[in-house]
Amino acid sequence: MSVVGFDFGNESCIVAVARQRGIDVVLNDESKRETPAIVSFGDKQRFIGTAGAASIMMNIKNSISQIKRLIGRKFSEPSLQKDIQSLPFSVTEGPDGFPLVHVRYLGEVKTFTPTQVLGMLFSNLKGIAEKNLNAAVVDCCIGIPVYFTDLQRRAVLDAATIAGLHPLRLMHETTATALAYGIYKTDLPENDQLNVAFVDIGHASMQVCIAGFKKGQLKVLAHSSDQSLGGRDFDEVLFHHFAEKFKGEYKIDVYQNARACLRLRTACEKLKKVLSANPVAPLNIECLMDEKDVRGIIKREEFEQISIPILERVKGPLEQALAEAGLTVDNVHIVEVVGSGSRVPAVIKILTEFFKKEPRRTMNASECVARGCALQCAILSPTFKVREFQVNENFPFSIALSWKGAASDPQNGAVDNQQSTVVFPKGNPIPSVKALTFYRSGTFSVDVHYTDCDQQAKISTYTIGPFQSSKGGRAKVKVKVRLNLHGIVSVESATLLEEEEVEVPVTRDQSAKMETDDASSDAPPSSNENDVNMQDAKGSTDAGAENGGAELGDQSAQMETDAKVEAPKKKVKKTNIPVVELVYGGLASADVQKAVEKEFEMALQDRVMEETKEKKNAVEAYVYEMRNKLHDKYQEFVTDSQREELSAKLQEVEDWLYEDGEDETKGVYIAKLEELKKQGNPIEERFKEYTERGTVIDQLAYCINSYREAAMSADPKFDHIDISEKQKVLNECVEAEAWLREKKQHQDSLPKHSTPVLYSADVRKKAEALDRFCRPIMTKPKPAAPETPPPAPQGSEQQGGDASATSNAGASPNRKGADETEVSSASTEPMDTEKPEPSSAAA
Repeated sequence: MSVVGFDFGNESCIVAVARQRGIDVVLNDESKRETPAIVSFGDKQRFIGTAGAASIMMNIKNSISQIKRLIGRKFSEPSLQKDIQSLPFSVTEGPDGFPLVHVRYLGEVKTFTPTQVLGMLFSNLKGIAEKNLNAAVVDCCIGIPVYFTDLQRRAVLDAATIAGLHPLRLMHETTATALAYGIYKTDLPENDQLNVAFVDIGHASMQVCIAGFKKGQLKVLAHSSDQSLGGRDFDEVLFHHFAEKFKGEYKIDVYQNARACLRLRTACEKLKKVLSANPVAPLNIECLMDEKDVRGIIKREEFEQISIPILERVKGPLEQALAEAGLTVDNVHIVEVVGSGSRVPAVIKILTEFFKKEPRRTMNASECVARGCALQCAILSPTFKVREFQVNENFPFSIALSWKGAASDPQNGAVDNQQSTVVFPKGNPIPSVKALTFYRSGTFSVDVHYTDCDQQAKISTYTIGPFQSSKGGRAKVKVKVRLNLHGIVSVESATLLEEEEVEVPVTRDQSAKMETDDASSDAPPSSNENDVNMQDAKGSTDAGAENGGAELGDQSAQMETDAKVEAPKKKVKKTNIPVVELVYGGLASADVQKAVEKEFEMALQDRVMEETKEKKNAVEAYVYEMRNKLHDKYQEFVTDSQREELSAKLQEVEDWLYEDGEDETKGVYIAKLEELKKQGNPIEERFKEYTERGTVIDQLAYCINSYREAAMSADPKFDHIDISEKQKVLNECVEAEAWLREKKQHQDSLPKHSTPVLYSADVRKKAEALDRFCRPIMTKPKPAAPETPPPAPQGSEQQGGDASATSNAGASPNRKGADETEVSSASTEPMDTEKPEPSSAAA
């Protein structure tokens, strides 16, 4: 079972795996720990990750980046519109109101959803993990920003499904960081809580998490975030600064050239990193636009001055997190800073002033999320035994359910009788289950929506039914709502509860346990009551009945009762009711399956193209390698005419490779290589035989001499072998030696460029045949020595003599055993595995 953690960032991705010795960040094909989050579409295949980053400059309009900012968001969102303005590729609004990416792929303009593109990225990360683990990767844990909505979380799950992954959990990035921080701490307090603030400033967003640590557990106290405050915003400030400067100084407008924009943004990102460690930094770009070289310089003070609007926003999430956690700055004991954007000195200065303490950097700023996700995956996996560490996560949003009443309020007349209740308030533990009880006579629907989110408020609608009460009128329907590990809300089930009176005879010594509901709560509401009651599943209060709330509890209201007397009981009959889910903006199962098939087709195309490239490279490598060897180590093994003929053929194939053969199929390259090898292989074979022949001849000669010496030896250990058998060994050795001498003389008389008559394989076969014939004879074990009968017992003389005879008889087996041991020791041979067993005779 795989244990893998994925951190897919806006700019780059990191893969961490759990091994027996701990968590490792694995390397990609270029031996780098970070893989660019880029998918580039070409005329024949896709280039993902490092390959995509390498081709982005030459294929800028078909290279998709910053996909994390696009998934699960409406095209009309102002923040998304702002992001699209800086993207070099085309993004339009789809029929469902969500963005579509347009690229040219396989010679055609094609559209992909952001979820599909993220699935491609996950496929690449999955391949990196599988290559390092040498095993299939399915189960994993994926880090997501805390501000991801329900729809964005579902989009990540759909992308994982497209890639063939099964996430055990979508984990908040800051919580993963807290887990990676706390699980290795051995000095956590048992009683007093250690409060740590984690500030993660990534490429595109800022997240703050305040967590409380005790021995063996962490509890998330508060989350906060700014979705548009990250390292790229500092890059944009520098980009606009130099774009305006070059517009006036060099009379070039980089905004009109996508490639110039990309090059300037890349240079500004490097400039920002230089300014983090130096007071001043230069910027030089050759041929930025219109064949003009540009250069500039900026001081750190100037950079901080133009970044003031961004820096002023840093305190907002910090203050919000403290307020939600109910803590003061003095109650925060440690501040940990992570994320690629946290290296800006001005940001560190603001954090220091706010928390009144120096932020720490004890964690790897880029890898901590992936490590935390891998640890969480290991905790959820049965494969690894992990130190006991409990993660108490909370939900960053407030979720409510709303529904229409069964009948309109007569006082309000035609006013819509819409009711709602908060099911999962902000800060609710993850995972969690709540139960609501409705009184309905037929099919009804409930809406799930946010109460405090400026995103798309409505999440989903669930249609519950059809059903019908056996008694007519309104029936009691219990609806179970789940907030799962991923932070996704769904109506898990709906159950129709109906009472049936049954006679249950019970003696005083017996106690019958059955599921019952409080009769008062099971009864349908009277005409002056609302149609939905609120009830705590752990209690039996109907406090919310008058307010039209929902009966709310952590589990179905069940209790066990011990009956002591005979009495009629009310048994609750439970019937499951079908629930139909409609997620606004979510992919249907059929669409996900189509995306999976499409991804498989594209992956197959990529694999075919990679194999074609490998075969083309093999032809090219063979041409260069063989040409060099013909004039070097193969020189003596080929005639002048053969060399000229093969050299001409090699030159012909080389010219073909760079002209007509530049773009051919895999089969054509295989055929070309085979055509060349028909001429080249005999030469390689002659060289190989020449270099190996001496060694195998020496081995055969050694084998012949060894068996000949053994057969002619006077060593006592071979005395038991019959002379005729030894003569057979000598004859076999003479025959093998004569064969070898004849073949070797013939081979030595031939020039090196001739076809060999003595092959290494033949010599090895001869040696094996000789060994197979001679070994059984020369390692034949000695026969076992004959056993000597025990001495006969003497006749009875006197009582003392009898005692002596008895004593001697009792000692006889020991003496006999010692004799046998001596015989066995004297006749033991190295190959003899049989030893005589001691006699069972007793005195």
